[in-house]
This record gives sequence, structure tokens and C-alpha cells, in this order.
Amino acid sequence: MISALNQLVGLVEGHLGEDPDVHGLAGSLGTTEYHVRRMFSSLAGMPLSEYVRRRRMTVAAGDVIRGEEDLLSIAVRYGYGSTEAFGRAFRAVHGAGPGDVRRDGGPLRTQPQLRFRLSVEGSIPMDTRLVSRPAFRLVGHAARVPLIHEGVNPHIQRHIAALPQEEHLRLKALADTEPGGLLQVSHDVDPDAVEGSELTYLHGVALGPGTPTPDDLDAIEVPEGMWAVFRTRGPHPQALQTAWAATATDWFPSNPWRLRPGPSIVATLERAADFSTATCELWLPVEPA
Repeated sequence: MISALNQLVGLVEGHLGEDPDVHGLAGSLGTTEYHVRRMFSSLAGMPLSEYVRRRRMTVAAGDVIRGEEDLLSIAVRYGYGSTEAFGRAFRAVHGAGPGDVRRDGGPLRTQPQLRFRLSVEGSIPMDTRLVSRPAFRLVGHAARVPLIHEGVNPHIQRHIAALPQEEHLRLKALADTEPGGLLQVSHDVDPDAVEGSELTYLHGVALGPGTPTPDDLDAIEVPEGMWAVFRTRGPHPQALQTAWAATATDWFPSNPWRLRPGPSIVATLERAADFSTATCELWLPVEPA
């Protein structure tokens, strides 16, 4: 995976004027665009699209300052159809327009070219199991919410708090298959995992394919497949978010599995009364790499 990400960085560098062919690169390396994009955003700390934009504007700044070409020629070279569009992208990265930078020599904010390296860590074993599951259904109450990487997501918090206590009990009574108990489901997540992008959050339970779904509940059909299940313990949600990040930095680079499209699921096994600490299972859909 580390080699694939470095090849992706090279592809970006060689084609700054156009969107990189991530699908083609992933296919040539025997992996998927979905997995490459998810791993890039997790390890780089930014979506691939943001990295491409920053690198374009970093290199374009040199052309702007040299002053050998008009701004429209530079804009077209980097994939923009007008000086206005180029100027907006330039200002978003550097905090000043290209005309100002050409006159004053700055300010400039440089995005260095990334290089991914695998560091030998892994001193804390990850409590993981692999599970093959037949098709099942996730049912409950769904809402569209923005993605937030760290801390409690207030939009999800409000969604759950709006449900009466008897509804939580009703949902728990419906559950009849693994993963068990009340579940936190994230579905339709942007492959680049852009913070602020929308996803479908479902608060609910898992049902077998033959179990009828009440008409007043939302449902997500989940096809059969393999799942990597990571158990976490400690402060909530920090322990869970740390484990989620570690799947990208430690587990996937060390194991012959890759992410496949599908919902990610969090099952809470035990928790403190105030939810300050919890034992959870993070279920991620995977397939052989």
C-alpha cells in the first residue's frame, strides 16, 4: 500500500494540469480506487483532491512569480478555463491573488511533495478478528450528517438524543443477528473522507435477511462479505477514533486485506453511565488485497 501511495504522488506530480487517473493506477496495482483514496486521506491527513489543489498552486506560484507568461496561459496549464477560476483556487491556497503575488513576491504557502514511509511501530497489538457474514440488513433511524474527524459529532448526538428511550429499547428487542446490540452506522461516506462532506448515519440494529422490517424504520441492505472487526477500550470516542486511524497506519499496510465499499459499523459492548469510557467493536468491510 505504501508503494501504491507513492506511485499516486508521482502520478499527481506528472499531471498537475489534470485530475489523476486513480482508477487506472489502482487497477494496474491490483487494488481499488476506493481503497487507495481512503488510505491516502487517512495517512496524509487530507483528501487527495485537496492535496492535488495545493500542489498545483504551489508549482503554479513559481510560474506566476517568474512573470514570463500571462496569467491565462498559466491558468490553462493547470487545468483552469479562466483567470477568475485560477485566481480563486490560488487565493484559497496562498491567501493572496496571483496578481498580488506577481507584484509583491508573496505571501506563499507551500505544499511539499508527500513521501509515504512505513515506520516500524505496532508496539500495541490490535485486538482484531476476521468474520465472514452472509447478507443482512441494518434498520433504524437514519439522517444525513456532516463528517467530523475528531471529537463528538454534535449532529449525530442530536439525532440520537431526539429518540425517546422506549425507541432504543424497541430497537434492541428487534436485533437478531451479528453485529449485536444498538449500532452506529456510517454509510455513503465520500471515498476521500473530506471533513464536512455528508454521510448517512443510522442508529439501529442488524437483522437477518428473513426478518421483516417495520414500515417506520429506515433500512440499509448489506451484501455478504468479509469484515475486519477491531475491539477498542478506553475514553470515548477518543479510543475508537484512535483505533480507526490505526487501521490505516498499522493494520492495512501489514495485512493482505483492503477496504471495500460498504457501511462502517460501531457496536457498543459496554459503557460507563455517562459514556465517558466504552468498549466497542469497529466493523469495516474488507476483501482480499
